[in-house]
Amino acid sequence: MSAAGGGRDCGSPVPQRAPWSLVAATAALCLLSATSVRTAAAAPMSREEKQKLGNQVLEMFDHAYGNYMEHAYPADELMPLTCRGRVRGQEPSRGDVDDALGKFSLTLIDSLDTLVVLNKTKEFEDAVRKVLRDVNLDNDVVVSVFETNIRVLGGLLGGHSLAIMLKEKGEYMQWYNDELLQMAKQLGYKLLPAFNTTSGLPYPRINLKFGIRKPEARTGTETDTCTACAGTLILEFAALSRFTGATIFEEYARKALDFLWEKRQRSSNLVGVTINIHTGDWVRKDSGVGAGIDSYYEYLLKAYVLLGDDSFLERFNTHYNAIMRYISQPPLLLDVHIHKPMLNARTWMDALLAFFPGLQVLKGDIRPAIETHEMLYQVIKKHNFLPEAFTTDFRVHWAQHPLRPEFAESTYFLYKATGDPYYLEVGKTLIENLNKYARVPCGFAAMKDVRTGSHEDRMDSFFLAEMFKYLYLLFADKEDIIFDIEDYIFTTEAHLLPLWLSTTNQSISKKNTTSEYTELDDSNFDWTCPNTQILFPHDPLYAQRIREPLKNVVDKSCPRGIIRVREESFRSGAKPPLRARDFMATNPEHLEILKKMGVSLIHLKDGRVQLVQHAIQAASSIDAEDGLRFMQEMIELSSQQQKEQQLPPRAVQIVSHPFFGRVVLTAGPAQFGPDLSKHKETRGFVASSKPYNGCSELTNPEAVMGKIALVQRGQCMFAEKARNIQNAGAIGGIVIDDNEGSSSDTAPLFQMAGDGKDTDDIRIPMLFLFSKEGSIILDAIREYEEVEVLLSDKAKDRDPEMDNEEQPSSENDSQNQSAEQIISISPTVDLVDQETPEESSLNSPPESLSPADTEDAADVSPPEQTSSPTANHETPSLDGECTDLDNQLEEQSETEENSSPEVSWDKKAQPIDSILADWNEDIEAFEMMEKDEL
Repeated sequence: MSAAGGGRDCGSPVPQRAPWSLVAATAALCLLSATSVRTAAAAPMSREEKQKLGNQVLEMFDHAYGNYMEHAYPADELMPLTCRGRVRGQEPSRGDVDDALGKFSLTLIDSLDTLVVLNKTKEFEDAVRKVLRDVNLDNDVVVSVFETNIRVLGGLLGGHSLAIMLKEKGEYMQWYNDELLQMAKQLGYKLLPAFNTTSGLPYPRINLKFGIRKPEARTGTETDTCTACAGTLILEFAALSRFTGATIFEEYARKALDFLWEKRQRSSNLVGVTINIHTGDWVRKDSGVGAGIDSYYEYLLKAYVLLGDDSFLERFNTHYNAIMRYISQPPLLLDVHIHKPMLNARTWMDALLAFFPGLQVLKGDIRPAIETHEMLYQVIKKHNFLPEAFTTDFRVHWAQHPLRPEFAESTYFLYKATGDPYYLEVGKTLIENLNKYARVPCGFAAMKDVRTGSHEDRMDSFFLAEMFKYLYLLFADKEDIIFDIEDYIFTTEAHLLPLWLSTTNQSISKKNTTSEYTELDDSNFDWTCPNTQILFPHDPLYAQRIREPLKNVVDKSCPRGIIRVREESFRSGAKPPLRARDFMATNPEHLEILKKMGVSLIHLKDGRVQLVQHAIQAASSIDAEDGLRFMQEMIELSSQQQKEQQLPPRAVQIVSHPFFGRVVLTAGPAQFGPDLSKHKETRGFVASSKPYNGCSELTNPEAVMGKIALVQRGQCMFAEKARNIQNAGAIGGIVIDDNEGSSSDTAPLFQMAGDGKDTDDIRIPMLFLFSKEGSIILDAIREYEEVEVLLSDKAKDRDPEMDNEEQPSSENDSQNQSAEQIISISPTVDLVDQETPEESSLNSPPESLSPADTEDAADVSPPEQTSSPTANHETPSLDGECTDLDNQLEEQSETEENSSPEVSWDKKAQPIDSILADWNEDIEAFEMMEKDEL
């Protein structure tokens, strides 16, 4: 990513519509530890120490580069454990990872501009001569179009950019005559056949010698590619066009980007991970900012910076708003389903998302960048490196670490944005960990398992292309670099492209295709990009105040000093703090205690309860610590109870005239009363209770005697409602949500918790319906008076009794045929991936709070959004994002209409095949997510 702002307005010291105003707010994060009370900012690092660390980076680069040149060159990569080169076909295949290797001295080309950044101009000149003399781009080998573009084409263009800069300076490269550019052009033409598809999306692989589809090419049969693979071409291809005047490269890259934009999911404005290059259908429909999508978003913003085309900025901002609405759950970034963006698609994050805070800096959105970066740093401090994937409770999911540079990249940009010396200390930690754990005699070895410290015989080219570049720039002052880094933008592989390309060979039509697909509100867009001035010169504590609440996000231990103070207060007779297991949402004293601890309780429209802690609002530091402990206990209690009682959804089937079993409503189970999967279903007519909340003895027992009683959620415990209607003679109960508009289409499965007491006395089945489903029954009562339902574990086929009851004298056969079909008003509930024991913890959402909770707080944790176990961020994900459900419902995709049909009693029933197709589509998507690899 570019340290420079670049683009149209970056020359001004203060942007005209400064996006940095987005981060000026000083609202406190939740869960601020009591130990974080306004401590002093990190001490500035001395010039001498920065120089020492910079020199250490230079020595590390020499160790890696020198061993590659000595033991591996001209092979593509160094195998640092065996001190030899990795040659494609001579080593055991590693699958897709080997597609980056094309027998073109990959590491040397990828390292060219790094040599200049590190002031190794003599070595750079020698390296360019070696590339021109030794590298062959006409090899019979199948390579990744994506990797070849960002590493080789980008490396050649970055080398050319700095070669002409050095030549202009007059000391080095005086012999250079655009030879690297000619090689880049040759490679560009070799990649063009990959774009021979109806969509314009490139094939994922190509044979450097034979192209696509020819028998000897051994490629061209693929149908799918990742979004990043097709969407990370515009910088290199446009630069090649601008350098050479050959417009075809930029045209092809633009066409691919246009197609991806057109195929975005229209209601969520998200894109999936994998797309069919021929049809444009999404193959994998999960969406995030990590593997498979990451650099697509990056290149939209940077294409605007480098090329000055407004349409790229419009697209980026549209996607970014969707990311911050659905994927961002500070400090987490969790994948979601593009058609159901409130439903999390995974319970883990991959390491590639570590680039995103750096991109947010370029966007100008500093606060979430600081939050996510700090969370990642806490994971690194726990495991020494960032695992390839880790769960939402920060345990290792995939243990490898191939020395990825994305975290160092974001560290550099955050330091440039804030000037906070804290990020220099972060960089120092990275250097120490690399030397301590990854350094081997022949270079630096990737970590096979960050938990054990075992190595893998691998040193990828991106380690030299990016890691040392960002680390050196982090500690370098302006005078330490022989050229102005602000005149360049970084590609995703950290290759340098000059910003003056924006005004060179502009023969590409800048048709704004964005507005063809959607109306965009211009007021939502920041039309300037950030400059590189220190952003907060008058507030050096800004970044620290954002970081501090996240200090314990991975390590859940409480500060010992506070514990000692609390223990002393207990001995002096003070009242012990409120525990999560004792909390009652209807107890005014408990609510007052929450307020004292800085904890707010918010009832959401979808029926969930959100707990948020703002420690700075606590009465004292001890109260703030009590609030932190309370939040942690609440999450752990919810998780524990969810593990103990995870019940599947139940069904309420309307069996009376004129429905005859065709309407099936998805219902939430109760953790008390008979289990409908083990007992006979309950069938009966429904009747409303009086009082409707069912919280006291019923005044109309004769109306509910022998019937299924309807009660409204609220005011008392679920178990209390069950006992009251049971005492009145009801044979079952249905609790209807009091949150208007809630629906199982968008809300997670809800389980009704007990009251912490023995519930063996409850002998009738109880089920829960959200407002939308409950209204269907209430509307039916108003229209037909007598409504009979079946409470069961799943929908039942119509029995002969139903057939006899049905009126056969309808005017036409189509009505009879429609009666054979079953409507599922709420087809799916919580289809998140099935977790392994290692991942479980808080990743599957607890559907109930605790036995001691009121039923209004029975669903604290969001099923579609996972939680941080330590609750150390603004929304401790006892509910996840605070999103307006009404707005979500308004923006549901057209493709979701079948999965959440509006019920009209005079319309035909929806075909079950259509419903099942939707279910299977979602299930297949989630099963595929569980199996995917980075």
